[in-house]
Amino acid sequence: MSTQDPEDINAVIRQHSEWLAAQLHAQRESLFPPNASKTMRKFTSGEAANFLGVNDSYLRKLHLDGKGPEPEVSAGNRRLYSAQNVQDLRVLLEKTARKPGDYLPGRRDGDHMQIIGVMNFKGGSGKTTTSAHLAQYLALQGYRVLGVDLDPQASFTALHGVQPETDLPDGGTLYDAIRYDDPEPIQNVIRKTYIPNLDLIPGNLELMEFEHDTPRALANNAAGLFFFRVKEALKAVDSVYDVVIIDCPPQLGFLTMSALSAATGVLVTIHPEMLDVMSMSQFLRMTADLMDVIADSGADMTHDWMRYVLTRYEPQDAPQNRIVAFLRTMYGDKVLNAPMLKSTAISDAGLTKQTLYEVERSAFTRTTYDRALESLNALNGEVEELIQKTWGRRDD
Repeated sequence: MSTQDPEDINAVIRQHSEWLAAQLHAQRESLFPPNASKTMRKFTSGEAANFLGVNDSYLRKLHLDGKGPEPEVSAGNRRLYSAQNVQDLRVLLEKTARKPGDYLPGRRDGDHMQIIGVMNFKGGSGKTTTSAHLAQYLALQGYRVLGVDLDPQASFTALHGVQPETDLPDGGTLYDAIRYDDPEPIQNVIRKTYIPNLDLIPGNLELMEFEHDTPRALANNAAGLFFFRVKEALKAVDSVYDVVIIDCPPQLGFLTMSALSAATGVLVTIHPEMLDVMSMSQFLRMTADLMDVIADSGADMTHDWMRYVLTRYEPQDAPQNRIVAFLRTMYGDKVLNAPMLKSTAISDAGLTKQTLYEVERSAFTRTTYDRALESLNALNGEVEELIQKTWGRRDD
């Protein structure tokens, strides 16, 4: 017979939640004091030149000629460019470009806003890592980007300097704009970030209210076409952005269905391990069934494109290579050529709530950082190519 006293599990969970929240808050305070805000690091002239697609020597000439923004010059006489400097240079270079869009590649007249849903319902598939790096990459390439965190766990939000537990005490998520009773204009929940061209709609646990509200609204015939709510909310900012990146929740609930209905493109993240592939099989089957139900209700569930993203890939892992070959045989060019490599650079940057574009490269060995960055740029570049082809470009 056990002599251990029974525990009030609710009290234990609440206490542990409070302890963890306090520790996370303390960690945040040590990394980012209350009077400080998160900022993007400066880029070397070589990095800035790569973003712009020009030679470093050309940037030096612009600097010496007094054209464009004035970079910071370090003690070692190195030119350092802020993200805003890079954007200002884009505007300057576009004025003398050989053809429109060489330096400002966003929408033109007649192009529709691209809404990309990044999804999988298995945790650890690299969904948020993919979403955050893609959003920042596109912003640094000159696109006007809106990042939407639809995941109640809100990791995408935390990566962009907003602490869900403390910075959103009175709402401020997409739930405010898609709720059934008295929704707010979506503009009220959009925040500027520390990266030019990248705005954010943060997330937190409040998003779960939509999962709870929708069955009640359906029972009372008050939900209407609930799966259109994200799409309808985004219409209000259609002219403001080129691309919307939605980090979807790791479940096939009402939020994910509404995101799928809004999306023009879909990225499904896959970690090439057998258990993850088995889970994805169930995810795809359930998604197809739900999309059929939505389509039967009158929704247009066609998308411009859908692709699979291989994440946390280890090229030296033989079982992973067999699974990758298996997936490429089945899905062909639906699997992006460039995988996201498993890298200590990516995971270590995440420990300080940073992406690889934000973290100082001096924190890693050059080969580790460059290898990880090359894989991310190749992956994100493929997605950018899909966006451009959807707009009928890249061949003009």
